[in-house]
Amino acid sequence: MDELENRTFDEIAVGDTASLTRTLTENDIKIFAIMSGDINPAHVDTEYAQSEMFKKVIGHGMWGGALISTVLGTLLPGPGTIYIGQTIRFKKPVAIGDTLAVKVTAIEKIPEKKRVIFTCECRNQHDEVVMEGQAEVIAPTKKIRRPKAELPEISLRRTRSLFAPYLEKAQKFNPLRAAVIYPVHEKIIRAVHDAALNKLMQPILIGPKQRIHLAAAAAGVDISAYEIIDTELSHAAMTKAIAMARKGEVGVIVRGGARREELLPLMLKENKGLLMDRCISNVIVLDVPTYKKALILTDTLVNANPNLETKRSITQNAIDFAHALGIEKPKVAILAGVDTINHSLQSTIDAAALCKMAERGQIDGGILDGPLTFDNVISIAVAKSKGIESPVIGDADILVVPNLETGSMLAKQLEYLAESRNAGLAIGGRVPVLMGHINDISLSTISCAFAMLNTDHQQNELRLKLKGEKYD
Repeated sequence: MDELENRTFDEIAVGDTASLTRTLTENDIKIFAIMSGDINPAHVDTEYAQSEMFKKVIGHGMWGGALISTVLGTLLPGPGTIYIGQTIRFKKPVAIGDTLAVKVTAIEKIPEKKRVIFTCECRNQHDEVVMEGQAEVIAPTKKIRRPKAELPEISLRRTRSLFAPYLEKAQKFNPLRAAVIYPVHEKIIRAVHDAALNKLMQPILIGPKQRIHLAAAAAGVDISAYEIIDTELSHAAMTKAIAMARKGEVGVIVRGGARREELLPLMLKENKGLLMDRCISNVIVLDVPTYKKALILTDTLVNANPNLETKRSITQNAIDFAHALGIEKPKVAILAGVDTINHSLQSTIDAAALCKMAERGQIDGGILDGPLTFDNVISIAVAKSKGIESPVIGDADILVVPNLETGSMLAKQLEYLAESRNAGLAIGGRVPVLMGHINDISLSTISCAFAMLNTDHQQNELRLKLKGEKYD
């Protein structure tokens, strides 16, 4: 095992040197900014760092200064060194991709204080001096030898939300009238009120009036401006919400306090539910910090074990929803347990059939490929190592899972292991339905924004059909 060993004051001689070489990366700058709070554009803005303005200043010098500290603290004198002071002149900019050779040389010893003065110099890959100066330290008097610590790997993730543009776009439309089922919990009231404040819905609260007011009082929310339809039982509230959707009185349904297992059968009821030409399916939009764009996952909630025709409908629903989000030609990965067609795995046969359906126009508006395993979809390197070439790998917009169980587990794994933020809704029926549990009020608001974008897209498509500009 590599060890750190210091040089004591008595062991150091004038003229002794130590050095190291490092190449500056963009991640180095980001990590330094996170650690220090230094968000000077000259340090953290890549575009600015390449500009003429940047060339007139000394950028990323603090990183070079930290390297000098590293040499003094780990090599010469090494462990036990106490920093007293340092003076550095920054002579040239240090840019991402530059390689610095850092060297310290002992030039003076002060025995009575056990101090050593070093010259410090940093040269870039062109042998140009970019920094120079002196450092004064108290050198250790006792010998120290110990194993090098194993530092953890740092994974950097973007902080910006991919959902923000969708919210901004949805706020330009008129808010939807929303049937909120059984909102008898304060968290539901807060989520509904947040969506209303963001101009995404006009809530109609359906449930026991007294309990709704108690929940609002507990939430500290004034609901005097909201319409309330007094129904004692949750089943009656669900029935009323669906009836209002069938009559066109509301544009979205919010599950609220209704049990999912009770609401779904009512939604899927022939001639009395929300069914139209296609099946109803659930889509979840994933904001995964390690993936470059929003990712749509379907179906995770409605269709437990879909057959081929249902999968075709699920896939088309997701493609149309992607269009509503502004993705003109979404790339669709049909997931399976293996990436070859296997007669013993129905999911692989269905995946191949869905791709052929897309070729024949039975599914339109997207680019399909499958069967594909999850690693092949996300990693181009993995896919290419297996000889898989596809426009979908590494760039998927939609993931179609084999069944509900697989989709639900995948969504939860990404949420709790990859810190994904998930917002979704059920689509394909008369109106979108927000089915998710309200564990994050902001995500419930985002789900409502997705409902608005989906409704606006459907209305535009209908207008085009009525004008004869587009036919199925």
